[in-house]
Amino acid sequence: MRPTKIVSTTLAAALTLLTMTATAEKDRAGFVRITPEDIVWQTRPGYDGVKFATLQGDPAKPGLYVIRAKFAPGTMTRPHWHPEDRVIVVVSGTWYTGEGDTFEPEKALPLKPGSFMLHPGKAHHYDGAKDEEVVVQIVGIGPSATTLVHPEQGHTGRSIK
Repeated sequence: MRPTKIVSTTLAAALTLLTMTATAEKDRAGFVRITPEDIVWQTRPGYDGVKFATLQGDPAKPGLYVIRAKFAPGTMTRPHWHPEDRVIVVVSGTWYTGEGDTFEPEKALPLKPGSFMLHPGKAHHYDGAKDEEVVVQIVGIGPSATTLVHPEQGHTGRSIK
């Protein structure tokens, strides 16, 4: 099995595990309410400094999903891509985003809370935090996967020295 396929398969399994623990129940009318205190943050192997919470759906399956990612200060994902378009809103902190196959945190563009970004499917990118914690909300239509551009470098890297 190729390394990128192993990474995608591992991520799909991790995403499935997250959805079993983090999705809130619908009330009798079908509404779902999740307060910040109810969010269950999970770690994923290889994502040092990043935690994830699935709020709705299952990213590993067909259909709408909503997840949040929380980046510790100085943590960014390394260049990767997803098969589907993703819509991201910055919830808190300043989120830094870069494009391409080379991890260059110093060239990443800042997005403040309330900012919106579209990640086109298959577009190579990296993102995360510099000097403060960052939370983003990600919405997409699954099934989702994350494929590293350079799997030998791992999922995360330092954005500041």
